Amino acid sequence: MVNGSARTVCVTHPFHPFFGRTLTLLDYRQTWGEDRVYVHDDQGCLQHLPATWTDAAPADPFVVVSAGRAAVRFEDLLALADLLAQVAGTNRDHAPTSDSAEVA
Repeated sequence: MVNGSARTVCVTHPFHPFFGRTLTLLDYRQTWGEDRVYVHDDQGCLQHLPATWTDAAPADPFVVVSAGRAAVRFEDLLALADLLAQVAGTNRDHAPTSDSAEVA
């Protein structure tokens, strides 16, 4: 409890069924190699989800700095992949097979 009131978390992951809902936080701990929040669902069952899927976790620094922008466009990455494939003498659409590998 914070200042006599229960602490809550809002589910921010857009594909989670609880997206946009504010739930009472029961516990916050590291399990399964990541921080997780524990809440009760509408039926009173204990549920847990990654803290990064809620507003309980600090914002990802990359997401904050990039502010939704990307350094390059997808089309530019495809063009770069084609150029690198040409330089390497391979075709990006067809991975080299073990038969075509050179033996030193």
